[in-house]
Amino acid sequence: MQNSDSQKNSATGSHAAEAHPNQFALLGQRRFAPFFWTQFAGAANDNLFKFAFTVMVTYQLSVEWLPPTLAGLVIGALFILPFLLFSATSGQLTDKYDKTVMIRFVKNLEIAIMLLAAWGFVQTSVPVLLTCTFLMGLHSTLFGPVKFAYLPQVLSEREITGGNGMVEMGTFVAILLGQVAGGLLVAMPEVGARNVALGCVLVAVLGRLAAQAIPASPATDPSLRINWNPVSETWRNLALAHQQLAVFRSLLGISWMWFFGAVFLSQFPSLAKEVLHGNEQVASFLLVLFSVGIGAGSLMCEVLSKRHVEIGLVPLGAIGMSVFSIDLYFALRSLPEASSMGVALFVSQAQHWRVMLDLTLLSLFAGLYSVPMYALIQIRSQPTHRARIIAANNILNALFMIASALIAGVLLKSGFTIPQIFLLTGIANAVVAFYIFLVVPEYLLRFVAWVLSRLVYRFRIRGDEHLPSAGAAVLVCNHVSFVDAVLLMAASPRPIYFIMDHRIFQVPVLGWLFRLAKAIPIAPRGEDPRTYEAAFDAAAAVLKDGELLCIFPEGGLTRDGTLQEFKGGIVKILQRTSAMGLEVPVIPMALTKLWGSFFSRIEQGGAMVRPFRRGVLSRVGLNVGAPVPGHVVTPESLRGQVADLLAQG
Repeated sequence: MQNSDSQKNSATGSHAAEAHPNQFALLGQRRFAPFFWTQFAGAANDNLFKFAFTVMVTYQLSVEWLPPTLAGLVIGALFILPFLLFSATSGQLTDKYDKTVMIRFVKNLEIAIMLLAAWGFVQTSVPVLLTCTFLMGLHSTLFGPVKFAYLPQVLSEREITGGNGMVEMGTFVAILLGQVAGGLLVAMPEVGARNVALGCVLVAVLGRLAAQAIPASPATDPSLRINWNPVSETWRNLALAHQQLAVFRSLLGISWMWFFGAVFLSQFPSLAKEVLHGNEQVASFLLVLFSVGIGAGSLMCEVLSKRHVEIGLVPLGAIGMSVFSIDLYFALRSLPEASSMGVALFVSQAQHWRVMLDLTLLSLFAGLYSVPMYALIQIRSQPTHRARIIAANNILNALFMIASALIAGVLLKSGFTIPQIFLLTGIANAVVAFYIFLVVPEYLLRFVAWVLSRLVYRFRIRGDEHLPSAGAAVLVCNHVSFVDAVLLMAASPRPIYFIMDHRIFQVPVLGWLFRLAKAIPIAPRGEDPRTYEAAFDAAAAVLKDGELLCIFPEGGLTRDGTLQEFKGGIVKILQRTSAMGLEVPVIPMALTKLWGSFFSRIEQGGAMVRPFRRGVLSRVGLNVGAPVPGHVVTPESLRGQVADLLAQG
């Protein structure tokens, strides 16, 4: 129910994932490649047009009512304004109509706008070009919801992170190329305006040709009635997002990333001139570094997440963003006075290398931060109103960017230096990230699971295609160590609710983590009958809500490394769900090679101790079996299946 298109793709997603081993392979497939080049051309054209226009009114024209000092601000404001006015409407249109039809309509609109802009460039008509700036903002507003609602409709869960990474990388490369091309074309003596006009129209036409090859993408809510009131519709969309706390907090998290990025991007010209003592080429070079970092971080997400939606990367990205923006302050503070220099001289001086590294790495971690959040929104939003939630996200992004510009302006007028603004931004990022992870502990839990499965152990998963991308299921696993649940979190792209021995909640740190994860404590019936019954009530409620439930049927950690007898709790859970009319599958799993590690335990002389036989980066694994219908499950048959998986090593 939650993700009908995810279920649709799950049948083919695992096969696609095996046939296409990485995100770059998507560029060879019709379901992705035409869309990628369509959005690439659109982003490039936006920036070619805007940058060429900005350079023209700043350096080549003398417009009394639009002085150079205000030109960039006015053009930027006009471009962002449609996001505030029309995002709510564009989200509804995207949900109501075929997304491919919407894309082609938007690209037709882009050609018409660029033809008008071409006339404006040739005639050097600033009012016409300002009108086209607003219209190109409208073009981007209409395309925004389509851009992120299309991907989860055509990509499986295993591909969505890589697809988002490719789009994010392509967007920033397109921004860079568009600005470089706009600057070079408009600077050509006598023919600059004409060349910009031709370039804008040509890129628009190429984008429309690419859009023609995009396959049909059916409407997700064709019966939707359009609410033309942008204010009420925006609030309604935010309310829809707020129904799923992780989605809503992700909207805020992404908007904060745009706030963070806007601080740096808006200050590059002043940073290059006033702090780094460089010319215009140095300012462009800083943009190159930032774009390369964002692109690299976006592409790294698929590798680091092992082709799943891994929101554990978000805290890693937030940490890196703060560390390197704060370090950038110290790197800039120690620079000596110098005369104006070009890129070659700037790069050749060792005192600038730390600055370049900080800029590249803070943007790289911003890519790690943003891509999983976009993927989470796409996967967990209801398909019927996914585009409207993304539209609400675009509105929040615009508001946060406007707030960024206003706050930075106030700080500069108050006497703060650019390095000090970067320092404050880094500190503020740490505070905001801490707040997000506090109110949505899933991010922090997944980060801990990611660290444990990548940096403490070498964790290998087999059969993860059997883990359902949607719907209720009971996961059954052997119990080897104190961190079994954390490793299972790392294996699943969805949250898991665990039934765990109540005594494990008394273990320092782990107990706190499991409480954050809303694990369900259980005690022996003879010891605490109330806790025993409450655990089964909570388990039934989890499955009724369509979530994943995990149980360790041995009833406790193994004392000697062997698989113990399975208790009958699993049958009791399935009987309760059956009484509610739910047929829930059971998925057997086996953790392998974990026995003997620091977090397992062994009995010596009647006392339980933790062995140190296997150290950091020990290879451990998880074997996942095929789902078993709940009505045929018995403790004995399940134990046999887990034993078979365990024997596979």
